[in-house]
Amino acid sequence: MARAERVCRERGLRLTPIRRKALEALHADHKPVGAYDLADRISPPGGRRLAPISVYRALDFLVEQGFVHRLSSRNAYVACLHGHGADEVVAFLICEACGGVDEDSSPAMRKAVAAIAQGRQFTPSHQVVEIVGRCDHCRSAGSHD
Repeated sequence: MARAERVCRERGLRLTPIRRKALEALHADHKPVGAYDLADRISPPGGRRLAPISVYRALDFLVEQGFVHRLSSRNAYVACLHGHGADEVVAFLICEACGGVDEDSSPAMRKAVAAIAQGRQFTPSHQVVEIVGRCDHCRSAGSHD
């Protein structure tokens, strides 16, 4: 949260209450969260559920600023824990058993993806790789059954 507050201050942007609540809720969970589930989590207790458009606007802002990533395959969002630059390739390791997500980035991966794009004369605007499988914990737990 401190990074998001600092970046917003430096960029002259507002971390509105809805944006803040959405980011806090995503940081509280290491699993991808859909917009409607997020709306339920951040709506006032006993009050009306936030309008989906409000949640999507908050998520759009958080993605644009690099605080959150959208996982296309899950149509869900996860908090960015690493503060990647806009040109970095980010890989998500998504566990099909527990739903957990790990995030990674490396110069070697960036170089490999750049070579693929250049070979096809393609200019990427968004570079996300989603890898689905089983995390070490779930794989180890499954070997004991």
